Amino acid sequence: MGEGRFDPIGTSDQRMFGPRAVIASGFDESEQRELLEVLAHAGLADAPVCFATSEDASVPMGELAARRDTTGRGVVSGLARAVVLSGVTEAELHGVMSGYRGRRLPRPLWATLTEISAGWTLAELLSELAVERAAIEGR
Repeated sequence: MGEGRFDPIGTSDQRMFGPRAVIASGFDESEQRELLEVLAHAGLADAPVCFATSEDASVPMGELAARRDTTGRGVVSGLARAVVLSGVTEAELHGVMSGYRGRRLPRPLWATLTEISAGWTLAELLSELAVERAAIEGR
């Protein structure tokens, strides 16, 4: 962990690493519905969405990205609130984040799937994202 570095995200239409997918955790049922609306408005209606449950904490991210659309929908997990985007363009990433902020939903941890994180479990990624957020916020 901690092997990666932050690269600025541009606005290109080139797809980033991984299959086109979204992995979300920590959302209740109404928030899941709102997230799906945000994704649709950002042009990601075709991307399968996996709503990770607490039982998915030990599953590698690459496996979660390959799950069927709306897996876990309606199940509330005790995991940290996070949105991990895979195989999207930089422009789509910005669109999702902007649309999400406009909904005034609780703030998630954000990530894109990488060659490194694809092998991490969901729990490992969530832990790393929490550490990164704390470092950015100066804690």
